[in-house]
Amino acid sequence: MRATLQTCSVLTLALAVGTVVPLSWQQANAAGMPAAPGAASTTKPALTVTTVRPVRARLPITLRAEGNIAAWQEASVGVQANGLRLTGLHAGIGDVVRTGQLLASFDAAPVQADLALAQAQLQEAQAGVQEAAGNARRARALQDTGALSSQQIDQYLALEQTAQARVAAARAALDVQQLRLAQTRVLAPDSGVVSARSATLGAVVPAGSELFRLIRQGRLEWRAEVTAAELGRIKPGTAVVLGTAGATEVRGKVRLIAPTLNEQTRTALVYVDLPPMGRQATPLRPGMFARGTFELGASDALLVPQGALVLREGFSYVYAVGANARVARIKVQTGRLAGERIEITSALDPATPLVASGAAFLQDGDPVRVQEAAPGAPAAQPGASAAAR
Repeated sequence: MRATLQTCSVLTLALAVGTVVPLSWQQANAAGMPAAPGAASTTKPALTVTTVRPVRARLPITLRAEGNIAAWQEASVGVQANGLRLTGLHAGIGDVVRTGQLLASFDAAPVQADLALAQAQLQEAQAGVQEAAGNARRARALQDTGALSSQQIDQYLALEQTAQARVAAARAALDVQQLRLAQTRVLAPDSGVVSARSATLGAVVPAGSELFRLIRQGRLEWRAEVTAAELGRIKPGTAVVLGTAGATEVRGKVRLIAPTLNEQTRTALVYVDLPPMGRQATPLRPGMFARGTFELGASDALLVPQGALVLREGFSYVYAVGANARVARIKVQTGRLAGERIEITSALDPATPLVASGAAFLQDGDPVRVQEAAPGAPAAQPGASAAAR
């Protein structure tokens, strides 16, 4: 019984005095108490980082658009002579032709026979007009002598006029046959590139049928579709750069802007002149779809490395390093790209040091160890620095 009472007295004394529990240095600091001996006095940094400051640069102002490549103008080369057999084809698809160059030829034998007949008829008419002119001349000489009646004199004069009319008709018929002979040779109406050929050797082609189609002067144009809001920024003469499948850039210039907009798409066509085919090794062809950029000038911009940008929940952030070696997350808006840098369009102090890389591993308020980057050395890649959590 006495032993039991002694034990209870000891327990009561312990409860009255209280158990001594050491506090951590964080809890002591929060309560305004001095830290326990041996506790850490500083927070370990979350990451070793290098910093970079935004830089100002002048960037081009561009406008992107899409559209189709088309021929500037096309020329249709058809048949004028009727019922002739095609005997020669002297140009094919893709050939570069000059104005007046022979493209096709027809059988000229039937036309030459008709031409010879027309020449003979002209000679006959000319002989007849000589005889009629002589009779009319003598009739005029005897008009006052009474040797011929007035009726006979009028008859000789009328025969002269009829003979002259026959000569004119024969000469016109000869001209028609000469024209038909010239039409047996189909010539290029303009210089350009042959884009289509529907002629078949040996066929008897009716008049009006198309034989060839030409891209006039080899000129191409890009018909870009631009919205009404963007249309006012483009003017004739604006420089344009088109990208191709082979990563080759083709430069052009705005020729004209359509005066109306499409009622369904609410876009207007902008016609851009491109380098001609045949003269330069352009990879563009009519019917291609292309994306291009209008060069509208240049403006000042604030740039940061793309590695300093963090995307979270659809928003862009950068991490600024404060004087206390802690990072602060700043929400920013981005704009144009310039190589490995990106434009910041929202308010940002150019003197603010930013985490150059590895910001994706940080949280707002994390302590960091700042490491000075060597002059000219590239920024560290995410994860390259040793984490010291």
